[in-house]
Amino acid sequence: MPTGTVATDTVATGTVLLRSVRPLRPGCDGLGGPVDVLLDGGRVRAVGAGLDPGGAELVACDGRALLPGLWDHHVHMAQWALARRRLDVSGARSAADAAALVAARMATAPPAVGEVLVGFGFRDALWPDEAHRSLLDPVTGDTPVVLVSGDLHQGWLNGAALARFGHGGHPTGRIRESEFFAVVSPALQDAPTEALDGFVADAVAAASARGVVGVVDFEAPWSLPDWRRRIAGGTTGLRVEASVWPDRLDDALATGLRSGDVVEGTGGLLTAGPLKVITDGSLNTRTAYCYDPYPAPPENPLEHPCGLLLVPPAQLRPLLARAHAGGLTAALHAIGDHANTLVLDAFAGTGARGRVEHAQLLTGDDVPRFAGLGLVASVQPEHALDDRDVADRLWAGRTDRAFAFATLHRAGARLALGSDAPVAPLDPWIALAAAVHRTADDRDRWHPEQEIDRATALGASFGVVDGSAAAVVVGAPADLVLTDADPTSCDPATLRAMPVAATLVGGRFTHRAGV
Repeated sequence: MPTGTVATDTVATGTVLLRSVRPLRPGCDGLGGPVDVLLDGGRVRAVGAGLDPGGAELVACDGRALLPGLWDHHVHMAQWALARRRLDVSGARSAADAAALVAARMATAPPAVGEVLVGFGFRDALWPDEAHRSLLDPVTGDTPVVLVSGDLHQGWLNGAALARFGHGGHPTGRIRESEFFAVVSPALQDAPTEALDGFVADAVAAASARGVVGVVDFEAPWSLPDWRRRIAGGTTGLRVEASVWPDRLDDALATGLRSGDVVEGTGGLLTAGPLKVITDGSLNTRTAYCYDPYPAPPENPLEHPCGLLLVPPAQLRPLLARAHAGGLTAALHAIGDHANTLVLDAFAGTGARGRVEHAQLLTGDDVPRFAGLGLVASVQPEHALDDRDVADRLWAGRTDRAFAFATLHRAGARLALGSDAPVAPLDPWIALAAAVHRTADDRDRWHPEQEIDRATALGASFGVVDGSAAAVVVGAPADLVLTDADPTSCDPATLRAMPVAATLVGGRFTHRAGV
């Protein structure tokens, strides 16, 4: 993980005394008794009963729980900000349903002439019919329409959009993986910079209201310059670790910044993050690279029966070696079991450090390699609930080793929880609840043997950057969250919808409601 420390020079409001809080005990095994907590200079300066506020702002907390602030260790922030404003097709249960949602939008609020109608969230792996341009063209006419899958690995386009983005004459309108990223992605960032920054600021405020103090942003191709601009413009609600993708690796290395280094002029809020590489596809798109083939009818075989390897070892290893030599860690996307093996081999062969993103399907032999190589397993627990039915169908007979959080934890791997927003909502309590209780509805828990305990889940939700808060103790950064319920003992439904009373970054309130 990054070798730098979290700076705390973001405080501009003096000292704060939190009166009567119940801090999470070190080890995350419960709350302590009511005490006062003094914050000054961006850090916890004193913890004890009856502290003298002196000139500090006195905040009555009435025995609320006080925890280190939560991190989302995997987001695509600009895409999340945009997705919150796009046509929501996540509820569609068929291609016909999705087309009907598009038709309704075209009838009630069509985009302006020349603009693209973008929808987000369809998941077609279990649909009874095929997503095809022929369903969209009759209801959209000359308006370009791009529907983005919920896993961000494919797009469903109408004829006007296919022509606009260089795929005129495409037979189905389905664009996947690298082709989707390279050709269609510009349609997803069509907002002017000023407008997009405003959308991101709104998303930051919403995240702060859920107790988030930091995110690892995997927005392509290099989010660090964008965040420098946003922070200078007043978006200061979160700490951000900003990744870089291969096509901007040279630019990132030229700055001399190493992973974990604080970017000057950002008040300690922005640090250089890892190199991000997507090595395979996704489960829902049937492109996660697996040892075993996906089920398919003989009359309609898959073009890539075992999924797609997007970055083979011959390309991946030199990338890792260059990043490692330049002081950057790596965050390698691997979902299928074969992709995970190759990613672990690449880490082992280059000596690079960092994390595996998703790690959704693993062989038994690969599980202990995470701890052996010192790698973080960056996982998104809500995906296990969103994808349980798809996994039961597409990974039949293998789901005992899918989303294997408990197995990884028992093998000594360090876990980091995230959302992959917009694939799942940017809300760490949703991830926590899914990690400890693998159902979000009235169905039985899905592979409950892979649930982790609350202490482990909470620890994996705090910042894994060196120097970030892991407990409310003297000297810790004052990145904190106050909650109305006890997250160590409340029921799963309350945990998922945890009421957050306040969030602080560097001792500065970024959200305040009820205190």
